[in-house]
Amino acid sequence: MDVPSLMRQAMTLHRDRPALVTEHRSLTFGEAWDRGVRTANGLIALGVRPGDRVASLEENDLGAADLFLGAAIAGAVRVPLYARNARRAHQQMIEQTQVRVLVVDAAHVDEVKGLDEDTAGLEHVLVRDAGYEQWLDAQSDVDPQLLVGPDDWYVIRHSAGTTGRPKGVGYTQHDWLVNCRNWYYRLPNLQTDSVVGHAGPISHASGYLFLPAWLHGSANLLFGAFDPATVLALMERHRVTHMFAPPSMVQMLTADPSRADRDTSALRCLLVGGAPITDATALAGRAAFGDVLHQVFGQTEAVPLTVMTPQEWFADVPGSSPLRAAGKVLPFARIEIRDEDGVALPLGADGELWAQVEGQMRGFWDDEELTATRLVDGWVRTRDIGRIDTNGYVYVLDRADDMIVSGGFNIWPAELESAIADHPEVVEVAVFSVPHERWGETPMAVCRVEPGATVTAEEIVELVRQNLGSYKKPGAVEFVHEPLPKNVVGKLLRKALREPHWAGQDRRVAGA
Repeated sequence: MDVPSLMRQAMTLHRDRPALVTEHRSLTFGEAWDRGVRTANGLIALGVRPGDRVASLEENDLGAADLFLGAAIAGAVRVPLYARNARRAHQQMIEQTQVRVLVVDAAHVDEVKGLDEDTAGLEHVLVRDAGYEQWLDAQSDVDPQLLVGPDDWYVIRHSAGTTGRPKGVGYTQHDWLVNCRNWYYRLPNLQTDSVVGHAGPISHASGYLFLPAWLHGSANLLFGAFDPATVLALMERHRVTHMFAPPSMVQMLTADPSRADRDTSALRCLLVGGAPITDATALAGRAAFGDVLHQVFGQTEAVPLTVMTPQEWFADVPGSSPLRAAGKVLPFARIEIRDEDGVALPLGADGELWAQVEGQMRGFWDDEELTATRLVDGWVRTRDIGRIDTNGYVYVLDRADDMIVSGGFNIWPAELESAIADHPEVVEVAVFSVPHERWGETPMAVCRVEPGATVTAEEIVELVRQNLGSYKKPGAVEFVHEPLPKNVVGKLLRKALREPHWAGQDRRVAGA
């Protein structure tokens, strides 16, 4: 089976029911499908053929839904970009996946200005500006009915390799379908009147919930740019039943002053994922919304691996610490704890998580060498250090690599170190994660400078913001005069610098 044929069937069966809701509009399945068809024909008119890649840089709005549907109808492969990335990262993702067309919201057009001239293979940049609706109306409303197969590529999500350079992970039509189905397996069942709210962008993690809702005939609600008060108001107005949000958004929703005045009693499932969550945020979320919090864990290369219901999460289980767990092993996933040689360890032992799950990565896009390091005999090496207890709870304790996850975004120390080292007064620099109240963890930069240097922390932060994007900027900067610690081969000992900041905590990753 393939995605567009199932989408088309759902539209036929639910043509006059609500399908898409935004703050200011509500569209039926028939109306939403018409916009998807016109988007597909617009892409086809630009030369897009089945299998061609189409990138997007967009808000969580109606235009994002147009492309979600339209790319599938056209047989195109979506390549979502990260709205908070720097221009260089956008260019890397586009070049690495051989994108032909870039669709960008007007709010982000300055971030990609000139990319069609500077980027090999990029032929068109389609801007959703004031003329977008007119452009859409001008496209044909005839469904092209293109044929795609279950093994054809559907979407390319980006992860990060060991160097921090973005790496594409492709999902086939079949992979995406089974992946999305598994996301819902342990969640409350969808009903015809269910409303699935998307606080996070459907171009990324929340997109795993978008397709099942569409196929079931339920409505998808797009909140737009995240604003806690607006999200809470729309949850009440449209009786949202299911929702995905990373921990940082859960924290902001529970802390918003308007939350107590909103009726969110229709909510049956608030699915939390994308980054670790702190005890305080989990408990605050439960107090605010009731026993509806579920947790999912995985990574772009292999997801979902665990899901945990509120009854399991906030339970007193002898031999387990559910509040500190990342979930329970999903019935359709295999997880093993292995040592450095890849030998499986018994329950209760600490080691690297190796995983197998339907829809897992088939390889990194156009990178066989990196694929060989992460995909071994059909198992995905997650590079997370963890433990599985006798009750099936999975705990993520640390990272085999030094990746930082801040507010659900992956940040690689080496990338920041390279940018900061360009400052003429920085002799050497080490970047590592430290706890952060809102984002879970944030990068900290320790810069070695000579006595008398005048560089400021504000300069370092701005240097990173300009070169790599705002979400990668350090949350803390420290200047020292002595050489930074290194091992015998001269590699920076980031963990030695990081350790004092995590004293008293039972794991070396954190959540919001």
